Amino acid sequence: MPGLTRRGAGLAALGALARPRGAGAQATDWPTRPVRLMVPYPPGGPTDILARVVAQRLTVDLPQPVIVENRGGANGTIGSEVVSRAAPDGTQFLMNASAHVIVPHLQRVPYDALADFMPVTNIAAVPLMLVVTNALPARSVPELIAYARANPGKLSYASSSAGGATHLAGELFKRQAGVDMVHVPYRGAGQALPDVVAGNAQLMFDSMASSAGLVREGRLRALAVTTPTRVPAFPDLPTIAEAGPLPGYAIASWYAVWAPARTPAAIVSRLQGPIAAALRAPEVGERLATLGAVPVGDTPEEFARFVQAESELYGRLIREAGITVD
Repeated sequence: MPGLTRRGAGLAALGALARPRGAGAQATDWPTRPVRLMVPYPPGGPTDILARVVAQRLTVDLPQPVIVENRGGANGTIGSEVVSRAAPDGTQFLMNASAHVIVPHLQRVPYDALADFMPVTNIAAVPLMLVVTNALPARSVPELIAYARANPGKLSYASSSAGGATHLAGELFKRQAGVDMVHVPYRGAGQALPDVVAGNAQLMFDSMASSAGLVREGRLRALAVTTPTRVPAFPDLPTIAEAGPLPGYAIASWYAVWAPARTPAAIVSRLQGPIAAALRAPEVGERLATLGAVPVGDTPEEFARFVQAESELYGRLIREAGITVD
């Protein structure tokens, strides 16, 4: 599949980041012009909101303004292509979700999602929460697995879209737990959750931001979170890995920044530093918390390794499950 077929692409990016940063002179006065942060979706969505939170803070910390530009269409590939073809001079960056490494496994894209971009940093992760309808007798992950094994093919799990993180979280769970469940895709969590509440679908791996209210109201039962560690908003809720036990189970939506390939490593580093500092600011953390997001702010090297692993995980899940999109 074009875009993510070359395993060495991510390793090449790592090598570029690890080389001595002799390009420092090119970044001494950076930025000398306004910086554009491309969001490949229309305004108002989570990627756009997070981009504007970051851009607002960076405009204070950098000597030039950071301008958010929206160019939606084709599952985020139109805006992403613009950045992939942009000059590597530190004036154009991409803000995208984990869809950046998912979509190329589902459709043809006009770029290589690993080789044509330079990782800058992971902004934030949005944990998913495993929620079940109250009518389901399972009150823990082991009980859910036992019930599913005793009733193969009778449980259905909803997702906010085919091929999205909420769908792939369910596929990963099915494979690791060895259970047979039916996937039911919806057009967004707003359509899926009422059916889970009503019991028309029995469970869902949903973003914490959209399902937390229903859990607190007692209209849905939360069994676990999908992240490697517990989430501060629900400290008593175990992870799937520890509750299952399903060792190594971890999946979440995330939002990150990339530069065009061949952008000097010194410029990438100079951008990552203020972003990481901004994510440590209390007001930014509070704003992210309202979106159900947990700040990350990792280094370019750490993010490059993470992206490579995520691409391999999603690609494997999509191939094994035979997932396609219209």
